[in-house]
Amino acid sequence: MIRIGIVGDIGSGKTFVANKFGYPVFNADLEVNKLYKTDRNCFRKLNKVLPKYISYFPITKESISLAILKKNSNLKKIIKIVHPLVKKKMNKFLVKNKNKKAVILDIPLFLENKINKKKDIIVFVDSKNNKILERLKKRKNFNIKLKNKFKKIQLPLEFKKKKSQFIVRNNFSNKFLKKDIKRVLSKIL
Repeated sequence: MIRIGIVGDIGSGKTFVANKFGYPVFNADLEVNKLYKTDRNCFRKLNKVLPKYISYFPITKESISLAILKKNSNLKKIIKIVHPLVKKKMNKFLVKNKNKKAVILDIPLFLENKINKKKDIIVFVDSKNNKILERLKKRKNFNIKLKNKFKKIQLPLEFKKKKSQFIVRNNFSNKFLKKDIKRVLSKIL
C-alpha cells in the first residue's frame, strides 16, 4: 500500500485535493470533530485539564477555540490528549485499507507530529494566499487569531515544500486539479 500524505497551508484546500485522488482518505480534522461529538473519554480527559472551558458534552468547536485563544499552553494540552486518539483512528484506517493500492492521509500536522514514514509520498498543496484568506473568511467560525496560533505550531511552508516529492497547485478548479493529480498518480503508481 502506498501512503500519500497531503500537506500545505491552513485553508489551502488539502481535504479538497485529498478527495480528488480517488483512494480511501483518512481525514484527521473529521476524526477530531467525531471525537468531540461522540467520545466521552476524550471529553473527560479534556474536562480534567481544562474544566473552565470544556465543561459539557458534546464538546463544541467554540469551547475549544476559546480555550486556545485564552492561553497558549491550552493548545498543547488539547494536542496531548487528542492526537494519540486520532493516531489510533488512523492506524485502524490503515489496517482496514491494507489491501488498497494507495491511501491518502489528510492530516494537518503530518510532518510536525512525525506521522510520516520514510517511504511515504508527500504532496504539497500550493494555493495563492489571497484565495486561501478568501476561503477562510467564508468559514462559519473563522478567527484570524486562532489561525495564527495554529500557524505557530506548524513547520514553515518552504520546509514542507522541500520535503514533498510533488506539488499540486490548487486554484480550486476541478479541471486544472484533475490534470495535476493525474500527473502525480501516474508517477507514483
